[in-house]
Amino acid sequence: MTGSIGRRRFLRGLGCSTCAATLAGRFPSASAAQAQTFDRLDKSGRLRLADMALDLARRHGATHADLRISRTRWQSASARDRRPNGLSDGIGYGLGVRLLIDGVWGFAIADDADDPAVRRAVEAAADNAAAMRRLGATPIVLERLRAYHGEWTMPTRVDPFAVSDTDKIGLLLAVNDAALKAGASFSSAYVDIVREEKFFASSIGSRLEQTRIRLRPGFQVTVVDKASGRFAGRSSLAAARAAGWDYVQGLRLHEEAVEAADQAREKLTATPVVPGRYDLVLDATNLWLTLHESVGHSTELDRALGWEAGYAGTSFVTPDKRGSLRFGSELMTVVAERTQAGGLASIGYDDDGVKPVPFTIIRNGIFENYQTAIGQPQLIGEKSSNGCAYGEDATAFPIQRMPNVSLQPNPKTSTRDDLIGGVENGIYIVGDGSWSIDQQRYNFQFGGQVFYEIKNGKRGQMLRDVAYQAQTPAFWNALDGLGDRSTHFLGGTFWCGKGEPSQSAPVSHGAVAGRFRQINVLNTDRRDI
Repeated sequence: MTGSIGRRRFLRGLGCSTCAATLAGRFPSASAAQAQTFDRLDKSGRLRLADMALDLARRHGATHADLRISRTRWQSASARDRRPNGLSDGIGYGLGVRLLIDGVWGFAIADDADDPAVRRAVEAAADNAAAMRRLGATPIVLERLRAYHGEWTMPTRVDPFAVSDTDKIGLLLAVNDAALKAGASFSSAYVDIVREEKFFASSIGSRLEQTRIRLRPGFQVTVVDKASGRFAGRSSLAAARAAGWDYVQGLRLHEEAVEAADQAREKLTATPVVPGRYDLVLDATNLWLTLHESVGHSTELDRALGWEAGYAGTSFVTPDKRGSLRFGSELMTVVAERTQAGGLASIGYDDDGVKPVPFTIIRNGIFENYQTAIGQPQLIGEKSSNGCAYGEDATAFPIQRMPNVSLQPNPKTSTRDDLIGGVENGIYIVGDGSWSIDQQRYNFQFGGQVFYEIKNGKRGQMLRDVAYQAQTPAFWNALDGLGDRSTHFLGGTFWCGKGEPSQSAPVSHGAVAGRFRQINVLNTDRRDI
């Protein structure tokens, strides 16, 4: 690689920021001169650079090549108790080229957005491909790709970057104030915002412009019992979303903060769970994360092939199991797509220039398909990628990343109360908490935010110190009750890590409430283990 691209980031007016660490550093910095070069790069300039880069790539023997130019703006704001905690803001730029020469990828980034820098990047990418070829890299065979010309902009009602900093901090302070008045000892609130703008051009003729925005609002409340020294907390259930500021305004975070303070206070005197096997009713606010870790990551084809192990390991779902593995009960159907309204992974075209199509990962409990990027489908007998490539920005090599992966609702009427009503001795779990899963996505343990005893079909007293433990296929095959659309929740993560060098990707997961029979439950506060 020839360098890194980006723009200065800065903190403004509200002191040192813990929230600055959330987004600051995720986007590379650049000199003022480099930033000015990118600012002057209009559409015609991008097209001209692309034509030059792709022509140079052909001269270097590339059978396929693409160029990406990106601009990423981010902002992170936080408040603790009744004081602003920080506000950070910045813009990162990037330009990267990728060449396929003799079946081997070469990738490099430009240190500027001008002709000499792009020439150096193409030469570096060709050199990198030659180096990989000498190392004996497995040849990549691309499927027949289709060229696209188009622009895609995520629908947004209120641009969050057009909302004043005063209004953003004011909302966070109001959330904290509501929690403190409701009895919380401490409260912190935050919001992270990202706008991605990407230009893509490929040697087959694609020319694409895309823009999308995402937000991550939330809070954490803590209640302390000064007499005993015990404390309890509850995090917001609000999900990250591809949306405008109107989404944040519609969340009613103030009201949720009051409820969270009440529940945290109740946790202090809640009954510790007795370890054992219980029937579980998992709210969709909890189940989305279990879906992400056990299904989303395990069905990434590069992990299944052993090509990728960063952050999440490989996978027990090996290609020989495709079409035969009973992943879960017949109630379980999981669909992947990148057009879902509000989905963090929703996009017009992926970072390979492929127009994504929805596909089924698990149908009625049987594992059916992997997530793929270009160069992978033929390895499992498929003809084309299903559009799952993503690079954090133009300085990151696009790799296979999750689309929006969602558990489909029960087509028959099945409410949360219906699921609870079918349990004699169990636990109802709301919200996602701490989690752990092994490097094959097989053995796992998940916590939550709030736990309630279920006795004789009725929700009872609050419990504490609950975590459930299972093996992925056994867990999903224990699913015997599934909620309908009324129990749906679109959860998701702003930063799903993968790769080396590491990069993050946003992804959403639709889930509904589910009932799981005889799952092992641990007491996380036991002192005798």
